[in-house]
Amino acid sequence: MKFIPTRIPDVVLVQPDVFGDTRGFFMETWEAKKFKAGGIDQNFVQDNHSRSAQGILRGLHYQIEQPQGKLARVVVGEVFDVAVDLRKNSKTFGQWVGVHLSAENKNMLWVPAGFAHGFYVLSEWAEFLYKCTEFYAPQHERCIRWDDKELAIDWPLVQGKSPILSPKDETGSAFKDAEVYP
Repeated sequence: MKFIPTRIPDVVLVQPDVFGDTRGFFMETWEAKKFKAGGIDQNFVQDNHSRSAQGILRGLHYQIEQPQGKLARVVVGEVFDVAVDLRKNSKTFGQWVGVHLSAENKNMLWVPAGFAHGFYVLSEWAEFLYKCTEFYAPQHERCIRWDDKELAIDWPLVQGKSPILSPKDETGSAFKDAEVYP
């Protein structure tokens, strides 16, 4: 298993060892000792699984209290997964990183607590799984607009069409107005 820091070093691309043959494949998606050795020493308390159609964008979500670290992967299709640093005292505050996660590449992305997170579905369908370090607390959930000009995230929109958003995501705040972490 490889742990590769992104341009925001706390956000880590995890490339699992995949053992395959004509019968299929096997891979470990979580092994505490290996992740600890790779710099991700976390206790996960909740697993989530979503299915979304092409063009759907979910995010940019975070919990201002009970912040969640997330280990994300895709088991069907492909997404563009994004993490935005909301830690005010971080050298990378306000910066974002995006990676392609797919059933084919089998990569995972570690998004630590203190980041907003979102993903955009590139394939016809995508099934997105993520482990969380903290329980979901809707009263603390916040959302930043996916198209915030200050963040300038380079979303790879299918045919340049605007994404499909939930009502909550349509009313996300601007980055300049968002609650952030110390």
